[in-house]
Amino acid sequence: MKTAAPSIFKKIGVASFIMMASVFASRVIGLVREMAIAWAGGADAGVDAYQIAFALPEILNHVVASGFLSITFIPVFARYITRGDEKQGFEVFSLVFNGFGLILVTGIATGMIWTPFFVHLLAPGITDPATFALAVRMTRIILPAQFFFFAGGLFMAVQFTKEKFFIPALAPLIYNLGIICGGVFLYPHIGMEGFAWGVLGGAFAGNFLLQMAGAARQGLRFRFYINFFHPDFIHYVKITLPFMVGLTVTFSTEILMKLFGSFLPTGHIAAMNYALRIMFILVGFFGQAIGMASYPFMAGIAAAGDMDRLNHIINQTLKFIFLVIPFSVLFIVLRYEIVMILFQRGAFDAHATHLTANILPFFMAGAFAFSAQTFVARGFYALENTLYPAVVSTLCMLAGLPVIYGCMKVFGVTGVASGLSLTVIVSSFALYGSWNRKTRNPGDTGVYLFLVKLSLASLVMGGILSGIHQMLTRLMPPTAFVPAMIICIVTGLVFLMLMPVAARLLRIPEIMTFYEKTARRLLSWQKKPPRS
Repeated sequence: MKTAAPSIFKKIGVASFIMMASVFASRVIGLVREMAIAWAGGADAGVDAYQIAFALPEILNHVVASGFLSITFIPVFARYITRGDEKQGFEVFSLVFNGFGLILVTGIATGMIWTPFFVHLLAPGITDPATFALAVRMTRIILPAQFFFFAGGLFMAVQFTKEKFFIPALAPLIYNLGIICGGVFLYPHIGMEGFAWGVLGGAFAGNFLLQMAGAARQGLRFRFYINFFHPDFIHYVKITLPFMVGLTVTFSTEILMKLFGSFLPTGHIAAMNYALRIMFILVGFFGQAIGMASYPFMAGIAAAGDMDRLNHIINQTLKFIFLVIPFSVLFIVLRYEIVMILFQRGAFDAHATHLTANILPFFMAGAFAFSAQTFVARGFYALENTLYPAVVSTLCMLAGLPVIYGCMKVFGVTGVASGLSLTVIVSSFALYGSWNRKTRNPGDTGVYLFLVKLSLASLVMGGILSGIHQMLTRLMPPTAFVPAMIICIVTGLVFLMLMPVAARLLRIPEIMTFYEKTARRLLSWQKKPPRS
């Protein structure tokens, strides 16, 4: 069996570290954003309305596949770059920008007119008139930002194809800073609407203006014309259509959380969102960053038809992604302290802390599946097969609806979280199993064995950490910031020491490799800052 060339892994490693740093920084700033929201609105009706206001924009974003433009456009654009026909590549860029941009602008206008109808459709359980009216106002503020996300996605795809990652990595950072600034400066005057205006400003600055400048540095050429019958435009529509009509796990989780949450007591949507954002820190670090960085290289290997190398990359990378499992266990053990440190201030009181902390383990249980599904799907995308993963995830999410509803009726808000995680886990295994059958992947057994070994090791570490945690909480009850922080630090240090022990006893070399590569990249990052 052929293996991927070391140079490919080195490039993926460098790109992954850039994207990991970006995603991790974005998640940290995103947490600061959520901390600002929690301080201002706590877990109350205003924050529920703010979260509901994203439902229609997210659907519109999904319909034009804005979040997948890098995935669908890169293979099309890369073919022309590889042939040395950059002019025709930017011709296709203009076709996609103008054609889908026109569809999006039409959708935004329609959404602005019929906002109350769509808000009621997407959050039918909201009966309070004030909450509903606020959700409608903020939806109309956030809707135009979807054009900036769409345009920015295309600008980033150009840069990714040229193997430039630094400027795209800044987009989520600036976006989150915009939300924070909008909320902090405008909340005293217009309440939660200030955060909505921050969304619009952050999207314009980070996802549109900056990315347009980055694409221009890579030779972007653009002209205004539309041809819906151009062969390349038709091909792009064919590979993008599954994203437009399919239900991806992240999109479905966001929408279903708000739909089912609207039937729960006030503040439960907000609490679920806070817990989900904490979980997405790990998903972003282990899943999103690696997937984004490795995809251009996977697309190149797939274009060469070397399935052995592609399978090798997927199998080896999945093992590193699964390292999210022990970190998820650590977060579960420290759930109360983490939520308290991050959010308990201002309007976010002890009751909101307990509510959010009780939800967090049920999302953390699915962190590995969110991370793996994101990456495995990109294997199909590299082969320009966007239909199959869309069908698998859509069927799994539809099958999960009665499960989520049943869990909600029995367990309430924790039932919604557990039902969503269970659905994503099933979808992740179904997608990887399908990949293995379609590609006759010879290394899949090793991946499953690795998952079992790592899960067992994580459970043992979780038991040890739980015992230490209980001892620490008896010595210093985490009723304030300082004792809670001390408990997190001590428990975290024990965790870091247990990981190498588990690596040696269970023969999991990926743990030590992860430690070594992270240390090496951090040192090199200090010596030589990344360039665009």
